[in-house]
Amino acid sequence: MKERYDFKSIEEKWQKIWEDEKAFETSEDHTKEKFYDLEMFPYPSGKLHMGHVRNYSIGDVIARFKRMKGYNVLHVMGWDSFGLPAENAAIKHNIPPAEWTDSNIAEMRRQLKSLGFSYDWDREVATCKEDYYKWMQWLFIQFYNKGLAEKRNSSVNWCPSCQTVLANEQVVDGCCERCHTPVTKKHLSQWYLKITEYADRLLENLDDLPGWPDKVKMMQKNWIGRSTGAELELEIKNFDKKLSIYTTRPDTIYGVTFMVLAPEHPYVEELVKGTEYEAPARAYIEECAHKSEIERTSLSKEKTGVFIGSYCVNPVNGKEIPIFISDYVMMDYGTGAIMGVPAHDQRDFDFAKKFDLEIIPVIDTHDPDVDLNNMTEATPAEGTMINSGKYDGMNNKEAIKAITREFQEKGIGGEQVNYKLRDWLISRQRYWGCPIPMVYCEECGWVPEKEENLPIRLPLDVEFTGKGDSPLTTSAEFQNTVCPHCGRPARREIDTMDTFLDSSWYFLRYCDPHNTEKPFDKEKADYWMNVDQYIGGVEHAILHLLYSRFFQMVLHDLGLVDAEEPFRNLLTQGMVIKDGAKMSKSLGNVVSPEEIQQRYGSDTARLFILFAAPPEKELDWSDSGVEGSYRFLNRVYRLVYDYIVNIRGNQKPGEKFTINGDRDKALNYALNGTIKKVTEDAGGRYSFNTAISSIMELVNELYKYKLSGEINLPLMEHALNCLLLILNPFVPHITEELWSEMGHKERIYQTPWPDYDESALVLDEIEVIVQINGKLKDKLVVPRDTDKETLEELAKASSKVQAGCEGKNIVKSIVIPGKLVNFVVK
Repeated sequence: MKERYDFKSIEEKWQKIWEDEKAFETSEDHTKEKFYDLEMFPYPSGKLHMGHVRNYSIGDVIARFKRMKGYNVLHVMGWDSFGLPAENAAIKHNIPPAEWTDSNIAEMRRQLKSLGFSYDWDREVATCKEDYYKWMQWLFIQFYNKGLAEKRNSSVNWCPSCQTVLANEQVVDGCCERCHTPVTKKHLSQWYLKITEYADRLLENLDDLPGWPDKVKMMQKNWIGRSTGAELELEIKNFDKKLSIYTTRPDTIYGVTFMVLAPEHPYVEELVKGTEYEAPARAYIEECAHKSEIERTSLSKEKTGVFIGSYCVNPVNGKEIPIFISDYVMMDYGTGAIMGVPAHDQRDFDFAKKFDLEIIPVIDTHDPDVDLNNMTEATPAEGTMINSGKYDGMNNKEAIKAITREFQEKGIGGEQVNYKLRDWLISRQRYWGCPIPMVYCEECGWVPEKEENLPIRLPLDVEFTGKGDSPLTTSAEFQNTVCPHCGRPARREIDTMDTFLDSSWYFLRYCDPHNTEKPFDKEKADYWMNVDQYIGGVEHAILHLLYSRFFQMVLHDLGLVDAEEPFRNLLTQGMVIKDGAKMSKSLGNVVSPEEIQQRYGSDTARLFILFAAPPEKELDWSDSGVEGSYRFLNRVYRLVYDYIVNIRGNQKPGEKFTINGDRDKALNYALNGTIKKVTEDAGGRYSFNTAISSIMELVNELYKYKLSGEINLPLMEHALNCLLLILNPFVPHITEELWSEMGHKERIYQTPWPDYDESALVLDEIEVIVQINGKLKDKLVVPRDTDKETLEELAKASSKVQAGCEGKNIVKSIVIPGKLVNFVVK
């Protein structure tokens, strides 16, 4: 054994042993309780960053701890490997996307192995491989057959320079990220998955996920956005169609002074055509086409809009209401039309002020500070109805029901449930994605490919120009096919799937990754699912997690799995920041994991990132903190080294220990207290920083014990064994090395987690603090059963207390046995 902590040789040694021994390969074992531990898999960008290291270190501690506690643990890694960056690399560097992706995967796999993460690499999956995307296509067909996939027209981002459709992430500040040309909107036929059919279930099931953070559940609830209101049809003057609106506040119908349509509303073209309003309306629509949804719906931006020359008729009072178009109304929410109630909605108020429109309050909140005749801002809409005809004097909540009933009776509307959630647009005009397994036939329309013909492979004879349509349009061999139904000439779908589909079921493929007959075996999936602990960034709280839940529900309904929810518990780790900002190349504050590994070792990198902050909080990078973690590991190494080299020869390994005297008792107390705390912190609360802190305190106690007198060798051996065991999930390489050098034949990861002795946590003597007016003055070490009267007398006898009370009177004594004595003096 080397005297110096040589992390490089230790880490290389044990990584090779684990790989050679296939240490962490897993199979179904019904004699053990299973634990499925999963971190969100990465996009293979080529290099790990500190956010990756934090995510995977958290997961690895949990996996290693659970193994030592006797669980059958599934801990796996793979690659979310389709996506736009590979296609951009093909355009920029003339590198085939598959080649670029494979080389990045190889590099990141090497980095992950160098950090000692305990993955079952035999289960590794990559979504860009045929053995994965074949089953993605198969699943799409099942969705289609169930009526959950359809093709329909939608508005997309269009770059007029590149002559191509852009995903939202390709639009930067309203411009194409490639050529910086302003982006417009274009209507194309696109594939959708009908997630809206599962909206209520997605919402209701959130109550059955107590292991999820409340903030994530609230984000999903808000995204689904279920609301109960009324749908209403209004006549448009001199127009043969009625305008349908949805409102959650029918009680404000008397306060409507204008209507607003989304610029994309289909009525706009018909209403302005051939009128003096046509030119300004077209100019405004063109202007809106270059704005993102965030820009359009921002509450802080100045309201803009155009009057289109038409009027609605208010059905409750016959008033004519002017119709505008404005960018703050979106076509994909509700009906793409809203009623403007400026007295009780701030956006409507701002719009009314901009265009000098009437403001009619219809609800009195009875706030003496609000002048309803001279309003300076919108007021809350809770209170008594006013200016509302026969509903005056009624509470507005009662009026909501009454006015909705009136709509129903008149045949112009009624109660309606609405959602913000929209069906999932999954078409992407890209090459590097899973081909959509649909064929268009002039006779049969859109039909799915025969399942025996899957996978529909990505062709190699494509051109990457960055211009025009998807590169798949350049492959005639790919496009031209025959109809699976009638055998006539047909053409393949040239869109590929949104990569969110690939990540919506990968956790199921991990359960059975080598299956060539089906996406996964139900029995194996049912053994492992749900995922017991899922770990990833909160930025995925909505889309990825919502889509995964949707997929799991559909697969449950198809009879492919028993579990209806994919993830039992969710941990959203905080970001790694430096100098007050998220690590970013543009800010120049990136710390490379490999730099830390080369200088201090992988165990140090892991220890620091787990110790520096609770998992769910932001982690502020600290170079001195890294150095402190490295010094601690050196202390552990020297402590065990000194025992092995200079002390252990005086005893038989594994000799039973007895407690001899107060020093032994104090060490045994510290040891068992630490085991208990680490067990609770690492195994339940995932409070890794406090667990590590308690281990550091134990190391301090071991050094004190070693230096304070004669060593009880069997106790010392027991304490060091336990130290290595509880430290192992955090720093597996150094503990595996020291464990081996301590003479153990089995690997440390195969060794059961140590139990703590409750009886050792009962001390004969305890420390009681003594205060004067709440300020600490002294500490007493007394027998643990010392009564109140004796404690008070001992405290009064303290020279420090006597000095603090000099010239004053004790007016009250507060004594809590086992904890404190506090004297109130004047």
